[in-house]
Amino acid sequence: MNFTDAEKARLKASARKHVLGHWMDNADLDKGVKIFTRGKGCRITDIDGNEFIDTFSNLVTCAIGHGREEIRLAIDEQLKDLEFFPNYHDGFSAPLVRLAEKLAELAPGDLEVTFFLNSGSEANETAVKMARQYFWQTGQKGRYKVISRRCSYHGTTLAATSWTGFSALREPVEPLMPGSIYAPQVKCSECEMGLKLPGCNMACLRELERIVVSEGPDTVAAILMDPLPGSNSGYPVPPEGYLKGVRELCDKYGILLIFDEVQTGFAKTGKWFACEHFGVVPDILDVSKSITSGYAPLGACITTQKIASAFSAPGNEFRSGSTYGGHGISCAAALANIEIMEREHLVERAAELGKKIREKLTELMEFDVVGDIQGMGTLWAIELMDDREKRTKLAEPYGVFIRDWCYEHGMILRNNGNMLVIAPPIVITDEELDLVMNNLRQAIQAAMKHFNR
Repeated sequence: MNFTDAEKARLKASARKHVLGHWMDNADLDKGVKIFTRGKGCRITDIDGNEFIDTFSNLVTCAIGHGREEIRLAIDEQLKDLEFFPNYHDGFSAPLVRLAEKLAELAPGDLEVTFFLNSGSEANETAVKMARQYFWQTGQKGRYKVISRRCSYHGTTLAATSWTGFSALREPVEPLMPGSIYAPQVKCSECEMGLKLPGCNMACLRELERIVVSEGPDTVAAILMDPLPGSNSGYPVPPEGYLKGVRELCDKYGILLIFDEVQTGFAKTGKWFACEHFGVVPDILDVSKSITSGYAPLGACITTQKIASAFSAPGNEFRSGSTYGGHGISCAAALANIEIMEREHLVERAAELGKKIREKLTELMEFDVVGDIQGMGTLWAIELMDDREKRTKLAEPYGVFIRDWCYEHGMILRNNGNMLVIAPPIVITDEELDLVMNNLRQAIQAAMKHFNR
């Protein structure tokens, strides 16, 4: 689309006046409103015609890149046939059923029954509803508590915020859901107990069990966790044996295990789902984002026949639903998206990229401001520190400077304070990856010079 200068100015002013943005940052808005109009592959173009390489995949969503004709055709075909029929009562759309079949094929273990929604937040909230009603109908009505972990993000609805382990996100909207309990984060480089592997004997796992016992196992419905915590947490890979220990704990006390793979699902870690790296299957697997690569909104809870059977008799139906959950157009987009991932071997490509990204990021450790690097596949975080050995924080806003420098040089970079996130689309080429890393190197050098380091 071509915009006149007057139309560009009007849209930017109107955005500031009429739109209350998601996770809005007024300081950034004061620098100038950004409006994007086109995308192709790993690149996106703004309203002024400036092109950027996107290293954050549209909030870790667009795994297959922008402008895929296969997705457009799938959506167009579904629009021609039937634009919408609700997933309601006793009716379904054909794409929804076909997608449920495909997810049963892809999901690990005995996960094979899907409840469809619109987003990841809804998926996490609905998974807890499912767990609570499952226990309610199986004679354990006292099970309602949810244990999640500090420093993990699980969504933006009020209930999902209740299980999000960042106090700054919870405090402005309290009081929250009763029965929300927080266990320690599992980030060995920043152990809350000040311990180190292997001598710690995974004290975080023992603390999780202590919490279960203290709360009363017969009051706990679910443990909700991200097997690989997301970009807000810095993608810390859990120690070997931790997730298997959580699975054993849930089995021991009859608790349902819910994995939030909204950000990590669908190829990005080098497996279809992150939990496969650890050989652990949850009772409910929550997904969204890259299930459609952002081409249409969709979320899903994938569970077992055992849990689903609790809702199979008349009068025992699962009491949840929404108008657009499992929209036929979204399901058609998801099917086309997964077909692309399979045809182009993007699971394997993500694993290959993980090795290349790790190698290139490790080279940045030559800069003393680079304190730590964590992640897998196409999901990585660089933590900037004042002192790497002591893990002391920087007083200066290096992350903001580096992000802005990258933007001025044609690259979109996500930062969380002084943590930089590298999570490009899986379709990024080796040449584009080299460009990203070269920009990142130059940006770090520019920041160090700017802050007189």
